[in-house]
Amino acid sequence: MMIYRVGTDHDPGRATTGGKAASLFRMTGLDLNVPAAFVIPTQVCHDYLEHGALNEQVLAEIRRGVGWLESEMGRTFGGPDPLLVSVRSGAAISMPGMMDTVLNLGINDRVAAELARSSGDDHARETLRRFRSCYRSVVLDGGDGKIPDDPWEQLTSAVGAVFASWNSPRAVAYRNRAGISHELGTAVTVQAMVLGHRDEKSGTGVVFSRDPLSGERTLFGEWLPSAQGEALVGGEVNGQPLSALREVLPDAYAELAAGVELLERTGRDIQDVEFTVESGKLWLLQARSAKRSALAAARSAVEMVTEGLIEPLTALDRVTADQVRALARPVIGESTRREAVELASGEPACPGVGIGLVAASSAEVEAVTSEGTDAVLARESTSPEEFIGMSLANGVMTGVGGATSHAAVVSRELGVPCVVGCGAGTVTALAGRVVTVDGTTGKVYDGALPLETYDETTDENLQMLFSWARELAPLPVLHPDEVPDGVEVRDLTDGPGQGAWAARSAVFDEPTDSATEVAEALRLGASAIVTTGRRLPLLLEVLSSSNIAMASH
Repeated sequence: MMIYRVGTDHDPGRATTGGKAASLFRMTGLDLNVPAAFVIPTQVCHDYLEHGALNEQVLAEIRRGVGWLESEMGRTFGGPDPLLVSVRSGAAISMPGMMDTVLNLGINDRVAAELARSSGDDHARETLRRFRSCYRSVVLDGGDGKIPDDPWEQLTSAVGAVFASWNSPRAVAYRNRAGISHELGTAVTVQAMVLGHRDEKSGTGVVFSRDPLSGERTLFGEWLPSAQGEALVGGEVNGQPLSALREVLPDAYAELAAGVELLERTGRDIQDVEFTVESGKLWLLQARSAKRSALAAARSAVEMVTEGLIEPLTALDRVTADQVRALARPVIGESTRREAVELASGEPACPGVGIGLVAASSAEVEAVTSEGTDAVLARESTSPEEFIGMSLANGVMTGVGGATSHAAVVSRELGVPCVVGCGAGTVTALAGRVVTVDGTTGKVYDGALPLETYDETTDENLQMLFSWARELAPLPVLHPDEVPDGVEVRDLTDGPGQGAWAARSAVFDEPTDSATEVAEALRLGASAIVTTGRRLPLLLEVLSSSNIAMASH
């Protein structure tokens, strides 16, 4: 098939229709309210990248798909009571913000006039402005080329541009860093738009089923009345707490809370849900496993076992060795904090402490770090173009945006300490200064503050994870005084010994390439791994390497 209609056709799986569509298929299967959508699968992406154009069969199927959207939504593409659509990328593996999206497609001056009749001139003008800005950025690559009035020409060119974004520099850089295959390609989802800026009973928001910073089991998110989602996710403005939605639209809030709970219970993981309310009616746009801080990863994994949602082995798979190491990184002591000079204050978005020279752009971060100097990225708000700079920085801080903004979400994925919403112009004014960013408290301090070491043995969640890992890992990780008599401890470079032997390597006490070392110990048949450092990260590496080895056979 050249297209798949969500909720009507069968779901062929993420490899074909991508993660975005998998989310929509899943939500419609749970009878949740989702705007009608169809998907152009990944094999069309491969064909487009090879030939540089959509073939006639695909174009015909797109027209058929739009006709189905019109019938489902009761609106007309390019006509009265207009149907507008979004054109979104969707790879099998989540790559948040790395590829392109076009919103409000199908509008022109004539359609805007039709829209104004039902929702007012201001709404229509804003919808047209956003479309033109988005189309110019994505399809015309920021140039001044002509934006077509014909909705069908808009649609086909946007589909091609989204397919082409699979090979954009930022998407390639993300895949290189995340170890994602460049051969997968992206699907394209064409979905009916519901407009959060239609009237006073409309708005947009993002909600997490648990706090992605701490892991606490409570709804966490933001709500922005009379606005579209990109304003919130892109960090253009600061959102309101979800309690504001509960006050003005209690029925929509109650429906949202119930839907999020259902999605977490069936998905058995923290959910990140985007939603829009149009004229009082709730629509769910996307649900996916949430990016989370190291602290939230550990806490939620343990508590979900306690709640009976997952098994201990699944919990261990949810927490990486690097996240455990991140939890053991130094923190600012209370006495140091009391004496420090506070330069800025905002919303904590990713826990941890980052120290560096403030750089006002991703390019500056790259230049500073290439000279061996630590850097902190300061922007009014971040976009996918800043991904490389964010990945190189020791910390990120923004002037505007909240806990669900691009800066917050990507920083949590990268594990980079982040503070958002410090105030317009506040953080960029610090360019050239050395600062300490505390992503746990949302503070930015002058200079490089001295830090104290975190004691992981006092964390109950890490203790529980260690207990499960020690029981389930196929290869024990021991301290030197735990090695049984008669077991020879050898460096991996010496190869396996005679009889029972345990692998020892200095690399095990550092994060550098420990996964490779663990895999080698397993391959050579060591009876144990010996380390003088923390054992939980290595036990997680053992479990991960064992799972990879089993999956390959």
